[in-house]
Amino acid sequence: MYASRNARLTGLLYLAPALLFVLAFTAWPVVQMMWMSFHNWSIIEPPRWVGVANFVRAWNDRQFWTSLGFTLEYTLWITPILMILGYGLALLVAQNTPLRKLTRAVVFVPVVIGLGVSSLLWYWLFSYDFGLVNRGLVDLGLVDKPVVWFGEDANRAMWAVIASIVWKVVGFGMLLFVAAIQAIPQEVNEAAMADGARYWQRVRMITLPLTARTILLVTLFSVIGSLLAFDQFYLMTAGQPFNQTATSVFWIYLNSFPYLKLGYGAALSLILALIILLMTIGQLMLTRRTHA
Repeated sequence: MYASRNARLTGLLYLAPALLFVLAFTAWPVVQMMWMSFHNWSIIEPPRWVGVANFVRAWNDRQFWTSLGFTLEYTLWITPILMILGYGLALLVAQNTPLRKLTRAVVFVPVVIGLGVSSLLWYWLFSYDFGLVNRGLVDLGLVDKPVVWFGEDANRAMWAVIASIVWKVVGFGMLLFVAAIQAIPQEVNEAAMADGARYWQRVRMITLPLTARTILLVTLFSVIGSLLAFDQFYLMTAGQPFNQTATSVFWIYLNSFPYLKLGYGAALSLILALIILLMTIGQLMLTRRTHA
């Protein structure tokens, strides 16, 4: 009994730094944010209790729902692109040959580039006067004059951002998919080949089912990252035209800092956190179902 108690105390001792980190940098900020959401909180004025007024204001905030709708649209477009492209690349490079290893490294390189640097790079590439994208389109005769990618058409700006993000993060999902595919025992595929199963039959009947949990996990990562999109839109579109490309986090940032409405920003943050929590719960339920 004493040995068991000592083992538990030793385990808690090892966990203490992680627990303290979570309490200091996750739990306490969340509690503070919840407290702020019930106040009219500004840096230049003392906090004033307003109850649920900030949440009522969010319900009636037309721009918030516009920003949330744009964020969801962006998420619905980019998520399947990242999943299909990442999984397709993983199928191509899963085997450990020198050329495929080099391909994996090349595709993964943009992942290590900072999001801000990547966004600035693509902002330059889409430049009206100097961007290589417009230069290529004009030289190929696809357009008569350079295209205004940012500032006139919100849909065009969104697709320009999608192109930059796909280039940036598709390698991360690809590596996770490669690890899942390589974890499948070779004997399973060899047995299927012996039974006459062709490549796409093996992919459909063996690879996809056995990597379903990884697909769900990467999908969750992609959705959360898209719902929290800020840097790329802040640097590439600045919310233009007329805040039509302002994402939810962008609108939270505007209210919290330039407008100094910290209480309202906290309320918007809680609403977005609740949406992400519900999606995470849904992913966990699907994962359990696939595991069963």
